[in-house]
Amino acid sequence: MSSSLAGLSFQSGKPLAPYAADFRHNGGRLFSEPPSPTRGDFQRDRDRLIHSSAFRRLAYKTQVFIPSEGDHFRTRLTHTIEVAQISRALARGLALDEDLAEATALSHDLGHACFGHAGEEVLNKCVAPYGGFDHNAHALRIVTRLERRYAGWDGLNLCYETLEGLVKHNGPLRGGDKNKKIPFEISEFNKVFPLHLELYASAEAQCAALADDIAYNAHDVDDGLRAGLFDVDDLREVAFLNGLLEEIATLHPGLERVRVIHELVRRLITRFVEDALAETQSRLTALQPRSVDDIRRAGRAVAGFSPEMAAAQKDLKDFLFVRMYRHRVILPVWKSAGRIVRGLFEVFMAEPQKMPEEWAQAAKNVGEVARARLIADYIAGMTDRYALAQARQWLGQPLELE
Repeated sequence: MSSSLAGLSFQSGKPLAPYAADFRHNGGRLFSEPPSPTRGDFQRDRDRLIHSSAFRRLAYKTQVFIPSEGDHFRTRLTHTIEVAQISRALARGLALDEDLAEATALSHDLGHACFGHAGEEVLNKCVAPYGGFDHNAHALRIVTRLERRYAGWDGLNLCYETLEGLVKHNGPLRGGDKNKKIPFEISEFNKVFPLHLELYASAEAQCAALADDIAYNAHDVDDGLRAGLFDVDDLREVAFLNGLLEEIATLHPGLERVRVIHELVRRLITRFVEDALAETQSRLTALQPRSVDDIRRAGRAVAGFSPEMAAAQKDLKDFLFVRMYRHRVILPVWKSAGRIVRGLFEVFMAEPQKMPEEWAQAAKNVGEVARARLIADYIAGMTDRYALAQARQWLGQPLELE
């Protein structure tokens, strides 16, 4: 090994835990590559994800709001960056590989369609007769096929550990539920490059999954308050948030609203992160894993929240579901987005030549299933504003998100 890489097994001045993923002994890539003299393999994966076209498109894909609603609401890109930051914090606190945790975080939303969950829900219904649409499976398709940048292969040729984190950060796909359907793209890739779908992913990937939960809960509270979907006092319905608001009021009486919101969000993130670190360390102490394989075969997630914080998270999710995701202002936007996705899918299925030349050529002389999945790839890759432009061009009426 090059001496320039020797220090990469250490982060923050301390050695990694024995159960951390080790870039020097990783599971390999689909296409063999020589090691870099200056970067570890997980760092290379992180860099490839950042430089990918799919990553750049996240800047114009929304989570709940549309771009015209304002410049301060989160996009898929800003959310992903926030998840990556929290992932690194968790990995550092647990002496895990920060680069792998960050790479998993950076990949976790690559497969989301335009218009957030509304777009994915309708696209899945459109493609249901042809195998359905799943954003994790589509992310795998992006990093293994759809990114066409390198001379020697399609995709980004990521390490086993990064791919297993992308696919399994929320847990095994194959296990006790024998009837659980594995998305087509994952099943097919698994035949070529086995990802051991019955096992858990690394602790780094599990940290990325926790970071995702922490980030979207905290920041949906922030965005919901900014949008006026609910007010600060409404948050007192959630006991956990009420406690944080009481703490802020005691420490900073009379604090202006905008600062109250920031103090609330930063405390929310901090409490979840601190709880996740304590609970995960407790589980690791009980398990006594000696390798990353021990983590994969533990039979349960090693990263998680305490029962108390898991209950607080559920209360917060329940609040957001009713007061934000099903808000009377949001539902019409979701319905309009759904009409656009369905309309574009139907147009392109009937007249694939209306897609750009590269896509239209690929849709020639293929069966209905292959054409449907190719059109799903095209629509899923659209940013919100590009999908709106396509709707204006092909759907015969000026469709907007209301």
